[in-house]
Amino acid sequence: MEKPALVLARPLPVAAAHILRDSYTLLEIDPSDPASLAEALSRAEAFIPNGQRIDEALLSGAPNLRIVSDISVGYDNFELTAMAARGVLGTHTPSVLDDSVADTILGLMLACARRISELDRYVKAGRWTGREDSALFGVEMSRKTLGIIGMGRIGQAVARRCRLGFSMEILYHNRRPVPDVDATYMALPDLLAASDFVLVMTPLTPETRGMIGLSEFRQMKPTAIFINASRGPVVREEELIQALREKRIYGAGLDVYDREPVEPGNPLLQFPNVVTTPHIGSATRETRDAMAMRAAENLLAFARGEMPPDVVPELRQKAQ
Repeated sequence: MEKPALVLARPLPVAAAHILRDSYTLLEIDPSDPASLAEALSRAEAFIPNGQRIDEALLSGAPNLRIVSDISVGYDNFELTAMAARGVLGTHTPSVLDDSVADTILGLMLACARRISELDRYVKAGRWTGREDSALFGVEMSRKTLGIIGMGRIGQAVARRCRLGFSMEILYHNRRPVPDVDATYMALPDLLAASDFVLVMTPLTPETRGMIGLSEFRQMKPTAIFINASRGPVVREEELIQALREKRIYGAGLDVYDREPVEPGNPLLQFPNVVTTPHIGSATRETRDAMAMRAAENLLAFARGEMPPDVVPELRQKAQ
């Protein structure tokens, strides 16, 4: 019996690829070659994408496709209505990257508060004379207030680190209060006004797209540090730039952007008080291998005729 075709738009770790070979014929393609991708998808029953939008245009050229297994916790590249209409399941990889992303967020918070990136450049440029003192001051993290917008698993992992490691007070805003979290629920304007650090950790949805803009930055303390490690379009980037120019906030730590990769002329790259990393929240070998294995396990469950454990909620409801 011929095995179903699984198109890989990204290389898999050896262990993840190994467990898939008994159930699928693996078709590794160059995703930068549209013709190669289209030809492979025309035969595919399963697909591991590399950022491709799973929309009607792609699905119409993949008539046999039954499952898309994303190696990501976010799935804003899924056009859910089109996938549901064609009976295509979509899975993601939650939970396995929570600690890695939370650690990255702590790094951004510390780098912004203590000006680590800026002062690293200062030393390497030979500008350190030993006489500067207050010119090199940053701000404390300990015993400050952290406001988290989006109290999911990663938000809760950050909250634990900040509460236990830095004795911070934790506030949060969510679509609805979260049970059993050691944090104070607040309306968004109250959270913005009270927080020394504001962290955005919402998924990208029609409701959250552009939810943080100049109005929100003007509600923050001028000493506040803004962190975004969720999705770039949650923030109106031009208005963040305006807030930084107007010194509405102390600084920002960004792992995500409106357009990725960031264009070299983006004004965000010119601010010494903005720490920029290239969307590396989960970028450790251990975590990326675990994410790939989770994606493979979703595909194996599907091959066995089972509902994969990590079908995204919107498509799980349609499939049941």
